[in-house]
Amino acid sequence: MKAVALTRYLPIDDPQALFDVELPEPEPGPHDLLVDVEAISVNPVDTKVRAPKDRTEPQPRVLGWDAAGRVLAVGREVRGFQPGDAVYYAGDLTRPGCNAQRQCVDARIAALRPQRLSAAESAALPLTALTAYEALFDGLGIDVDGGRDAGKSLLIIGAAGGVGSIALQLARLAGLRVIGSVSRDATRAWVASLGLTETVDHRQPLPPQLAALGVPEVDYILNCASSDQYWGVCAELLRPRGKACSIVENRQALDQSLYKNKSLTHVWEFMFTRSMYRTADMEQQGRILQRIAAWIDTGTLRTTLHDHDQPICAATLRAAHAELESGRSIGKRVLSGWPGL
Repeated sequence: MKAVALTRYLPIDDPQALFDVELPEPEPGPHDLLVDVEAISVNPVDTKVRAPKDRTEPQPRVLGWDAAGRVLAVGREVRGFQPGDAVYYAGDLTRPGCNAQRQCVDARIAALRPQRLSAAESAALPLTALTAYEALFDGLGIDVDGGRDAGKSLLIIGAAGGVGSIALQLARLAGLRVIGSVSRDATRAWVASLGLTETVDHRQPLPPQLAALGVPEVDYILNCASSDQYWGVCAELLRPRGKACSIVENRQALDQSLYKNKSLTHVWEFMFTRSMYRTADMEQQGRILQRIAAWIDTGTLRTTLHDHDQPICAATLRAAHAELESGRSIGKRVLSGWPGL
């Protein structure tokens, strides 16, 4: 089968950073779906895994953790899926990724994709939707049904990125007052198209901008950008007993004392935790994706696809990685179709 892989961890401008390869067909395990991959999307985790490292892989390693496709076969323990089903999923960081024509994925972390979306529109959603849902409703403890937390305030730092683009929709669905940080006219227009009307510029100090909006302190913060850069700012902006969630790993020690006097809570969100550790509730990710699909099909949510490239090959993937590393991507970039097919 066709795939895009690496054997050495190189800068993306090196032609060998990602290359086209032929690999053996995968064999599904008892809990697996064997999926014919139709579309994929790229995420910062792809670039972080691919980034230069002082090691090589004994066999070509396939990256990619966002896919939509059709089920070819199911493992003996699988329930609720059958060949021909159109599915979407984010996969498992510890297994071969979706930058391949066929992939095996645990059925418990997959779901039937939205009926009203194409494969490309569906592939934009899984990883970021799971991250945003877990961050808001598991980590920060916000009421997903818009009950007790309706009217509370949420600041999303990096609102125009992949996670921010779906998080702002989910938070508004839960009845929160959402303020998003952006930095360009293009990103401001993008979040506005998703329904976000209140924004601040994260290139400028945030406290005076929030004060000008009449929200000098917020109840919740979802930080989709640098944890190091915004650690102190989050402590300053949160109300006493407020909560912040970060999705980007820190590079330096974080001063916990900044959060003490206000009795603030900080949580981390890592979408791969459930699959990586085979947690007892890993099937919850399949349920979340089912709920996302239902909201999409009722028009409550919309896809966050912003750019669509063809075909799936090393050249288009290298370009997609380069854009992510530039820090100027908006929403999600999706690739679909395989060369010669």
